[in-house]
Amino acid sequence: MNKYLIKKWTKVVLTHLILLTMMLIVASPLLFAIIKSTQSMGEIFSYPPKLSFGSATFNNYKKALLDYNLARLMLNSCYIAIVITTLKIVFSILGAFAFVFFNFKYKKLLFWLILITLMLPIPVRIIPLFEFMKQLNWGDSFLALTVPFLASATGTFLFRQYFMSFPESIVEAAKVDGVGPLRFLFQILVPMSLNTIGALAVIELIYVWNQYLWPLIIITSNQKQVVQIGLKSLIGTGDQGTDWAVVMAGAVITLLPPLIVFILLQEQFMNGFALSENK
Repeated sequence: MNKYLIKKWTKVVLTHLILLTMMLIVASPLLFAIIKSTQSMGEIFSYPPKLSFGSATFNNYKKALLDYNLARLMLNSCYIAIVITTLKIVFSILGAFAFVFFNFKYKKLLFWLILITLMLPIPVRIIPLFEFMKQLNWGDSFLALTVPFLASATGTFLFRQYFMSFPESIVEAAKVDGVGPLRFLFQILVPMSLNTIGALAVIELIYVWNQYLWPLIIITSNQKQVVQIGLKSLIGTGDQGTDWAVVMAGAVITLLPPLIVFILLQEQFMNGFALSENK
């Protein structure tokens, strides 16, 4: 019995050591960035390399937020991410609701046309989209950063699959009780879909927060730019030197909002994608 326990605990300890080592390897770039964001330029380029926290934490983060206007750009990105994510979820729920609970002509064809849009990468769509924004006089505006991304084939598909898993008895009971379509949607379907809503919110918030190519093309004024473009401005070009401590501080700052969102919604995110296994 003792040999069995020793063997069991040895296996457990080795497993945790391996997992801890893998976690440290994966997290090492982030840990490196956090450490370097607290150091001065002299400490960064010191030899041997200093792998402990430095003495310039406040100055580096203040410089990134205020001198390089990263605070304003983060507010822009937060606003755009919240608007796009909220409206995407609303439109995805309404679209999926129509495809599942209503019968209309060419329903299947329309749904497959929506899915086909997933096969078109952004670089293919970006030139006609740019021309369309110019015709609408939406260039260099938040409308150009939000409106083209309000429809979501992924969200429509995700909610459609979830709505299709609802028992027919729930739908029939709602009809017997005289529940109308909108009341059925907002009082029954939406409360039962919170995990799916949370999962899609995490995906969309992170996706929008990390947008780079489209804002770089369509936005020309610095005050309306997004934070990912702002990170690029931290890196000096030509004869201008790069303060790598400030660059690391900016990278850490821009990482925080999506990290906070994931931490707050991680349960819904995991449950939302586990629904198919649980059914």
